[in-house]
Amino acid sequence: MAFTTIDDPTLYFSSTIWTGNGVDDRAIVIDGTGMQPDFVWIKSRNDTDNHRLVDSVRGATKHIESDNDSAEQTSSNVKTFTSTGVTLSTNGSVNADSELYASWAWKAGTSFTNDASATGIGSIDSTGSVNTDAGFSIISYTGNGSAGATIAHGLGSTPSTIFVKKISAIGDWSSYHSVLGNTGYMRLNNNNAFATASTYWNNTSPTSSVFTAGTTGNINGSGVSYIAYCFAEKQGFSKMKSYTGNGNADGTFVYTGFKPAWVMIKKTTGTNGWWGIQDNKRDPENIVDKTLYANVSDTEYSGANYYQDFLSNGFKIRTAHAGMNESAAPYIYMAFAENPFTTSTGVPATAR
Repeated sequence: MAFTTIDDPTLYFSSTIWTGNGVDDRAIVIDGTGMQPDFVWIKSRNDTDNHRLVDSVRGATKHIESDNDSAEQTSSNVKTFTSTGVTLSTNGSVNADSELYASWAWKAGTSFTNDASATGIGSIDSTGSVNTDAGFSIISYTGNGSAGATIAHGLGSTPSTIFVKKISAIGDWSSYHSVLGNTGYMRLNNNNAFATASTYWNNTSPTSSVFTAGTTGNINGSGVSYIAYCFAEKQGFSKMKSYTGNGNADGTFVYTGFKPAWVMIKKTTGTNGWWGIQDNKRDPENIVDKTLYANVSDTEYSGANYYQDFLSNGFKIRTAHAGMNESAAPYIYMAFAENPFTTSTGVPATAR
């Protein structure tokens, strides 16, 4: 049985959907039990507006976009963080009248500061917000251009997934995934396969205290500002692993140890490697098929190419499409829980 210390995942992660009303100062309450979010990712479902990613470390009015390499932009799309969600402007990316939206929110919440020279942890100072219980941190730092530079992430456990974005200038997203290892990278803003380059993670895996950067300007340019989103697995709440496709509509079952609320899947070789995102609010019942893609601004896809079921203990692929299930192809995924398979007191999750 998969026991957990997080009986209510909505304290730390939740998906929320709404229909825009075109009214300024629109208050959006994050679904769940009153989470105050620190990282909110918003995408229009029926328009090709860019993704909007905001966090409490940079401030609500500073957004970056997962589907391109643009620098951080100042806007009033998201106006403020509140104790239960966010307030929005009338901007079409977040609140156009009658337009449909999806958002995904994570809670960090504990202020983090590391003076590397004073603590002896890392070689670059870092600040941010951390949630060690949920295995999530938002880290801000300035690069030094040196191979092997180390940055404290504050998690107290080893991150399985890291996304880094240059915010002071144009630069591709850089992603680390423990399954793929430390010898290369993938980019959240395109569908490229995993590529080898020591200039990203310096061929060094993260530890429970730091992650390591090479010399690429996308992670560690001298004097350049960056934001990093770091995720460590927590039993019954989050999983960041891999599976192999079988090329059959009766596809692979992936055990997570919880009923998923959100799953993002990426093929790591060849083409068709879209970062497909599905959640329990857009699809409250199986089959799950409504898909948004982190790497493009496309409208929401709905159809058999991205069929899967969310189960009480994982997810089951229901398509032979290469985006999710090409025969013998490797895929990585990130998943967050709606309910643990079994709570800390032994209560099992129910199926859909």
